[in-house]
Amino acid sequence: MSNYDIFIGEVTGTALLILLGGGVVAAVTLKRSKAQNAGWVAISFGWGFAVMVGAYLSAPLSGALLNPAVTLGLAIEGGIKWSDVPLYIGSQMLGAMIGAFLVWVTYLGQFKAHLTDPEILAAQPSVEGLVDQKSAPKAGPVLGVFSTGPEVRNVAQNMLTEIIATFVLVIAILTQGLNDSGNGLGTLGVLITSFVVVAIGLSLGGPTGYAINPARDLGPRIVHALLPLPNKGGSDWSYAWIPVVAPLIGAALAGGYYNLALA
Repeated sequence: MSNYDIFIGEVTGTALLILLGGGVVAAVTLKRSKAQNAGWVAISFGWGFAVMVGAYLSAPLSGALLNPAVTLGLAIEGGIKWSDVPLYIGSQMLGAMIGAFLVWVTYLGQFKAHLTDPEILAAQPSVEGLVDQKSAPKAGPVLGVFSTGPEVRNVAQNMLTEIIATFVLVIAILTQGLNDSGNGLGTLGVLITSFVVVAIGLSLGGPTGYAINPARDLGPRIVHALLPLPNKGGSDWSYAWIPVVAPLIGAALAGGYYNLALA
């Protein structure tokens, strides 16, 4: 794989992943969307299919890692060179930001309707109205379209949830998903990984929204902070480090466990 192939494959594949994944969350969340309130099952399958589309496109070029955690796990396992890791991660971050921007463009009218709806705005409690300032809302009314957040805000629990979920993802890829060269997803591996993502969403996604991908969370969160969305609220930067650090820990554990026990 040339540097150009890695860059194009990871940028394009990650952009499609976030466009379709963030798109299903927008469809379920936003006012005036035909899919509003379709529920968690729709979101879980939407993200799984998003992985499938992005990965099948990018697999021939870059191996379809599309995730800094998967990149780290594969580097530890030995499938890719450590010197390629920065290029993979930088490309994934850029692709994630492009995908998030395209979600905003696609749902522009729905974002406006949602963020100017009196009922939606009234449901956002003000910081001044809270007795306990630590319980103040950190996320705006559409942040969930772009990034994840916990239902119960507890650092240890949130970290463990993301570590466990990412471990499942990466160990499944290392044992079931790699191509013959071992440097990315194979044809059948893309399909397997897509269903693993659905399984993670349905089984482990409830507590934190299953980021399991630092680029998927951080890139769109940056876009949320930059976009001119009225009444959008905060980007929850106090939580933002958890869906970056925890998936990397989970991936490192998966890569190490694979080398020690399964290789």
